[in-house]
Amino acid sequence: MAWLEYLLPLIFLFPLAATAVIVVGLRNLHDARVSSPFDAHPLREPGQSLRDRLDRAFASLFLNGALGPIVIMVPLVYGMGRMLFADEQNWLEWSLYGALSTLLVLVFCFRLIRDFQRIRRLKLGLACELAVGQELERLIHPESHPYFVFHDVPGADDTLDHVAITPHGVFVIETWARSPTVLPSGAEDNRVTVERERLRFPDWNERGPLRDTRRSVRWLTVWLEKELGRAVPVKGVLALPGWQIEHAEAADDLLVVSGDALADRLPEQRLATLDDATHDAVIAAIHRRAPR
Repeated sequence: MAWLEYLLPLIFLFPLAATAVIVVGLRNLHDARVSSPFDAHPLREPGQSLRDRLDRAFASLFLNGALGPIVIMVPLVYGMGRMLFADEQNWLEWSLYGALSTLLVLVFCFRLIRDFQRIRRLKLGLACELAVGQELERLIHPESHPYFVFHDVPGADDTLDHVAITPHGVFVIETWARSPTVLPSGAEDNRVTVERERLRFPDWNERGPLRDTRRSVRWLTVWLEKELGRAVPVKGVLALPGWQIEHAEAADDLLVVSGDALADRLPEQRLATLDDATHDAVIAAIHRRAPR
């Protein structure tokens, strides 16, 4: 029967299918997320959301790198099986199998390049968040000291990178990672000019960092007022690690810094004096949302 010529070659695909099942089962073997042994809530560190995304990116890279060769071999293995069982050799059919394998090679190469670029971006962002987080750790003293820092606080649609509570206000610190421009001479141009609604980098402009930081400030302001029943002063801080900040027409509602000496600059920002009850209530509210 002619249909057996197409069915019997499937036998040769069983080893590839078994290997593919093992690869898919191992894709999440590395999971760096840990939970507290006391109440099982996820333990969060600076840049935790980026760590989670980086884990997923590495899992995708593993899946595409290991599963890609298996999928690419399927048309070739099936084609060789067809050659064994077919009465006549149809070279057009074999060419289609080869073309399909070539197409699959291009698809998985594209996916691997995409994963590699994503991992590079995430590693740069994580490095910047860790640098800012380490700088903010300088604020933390014994429990009697009125400075508290929370990392990766869940917001409305995204996470707030850092939230610092001082005696004179609450600060939302958002970290943005950008690579400096390389000049034809080989030197790096890392100057950025801050305007009211945009950042002017050497070769491009961006509005997103300022807009997203303001959105985070608005959300935290509304959320704290809802939780505490009273208004709490909140200000946004945008950190651009590795950049030289030039304030041309910067707005007063945001503080744009490179991240260096951030622990020294925050205490100088005097939004309003928080009484002890409000100070403790803010800490308790954020702690319930993002346990340390």
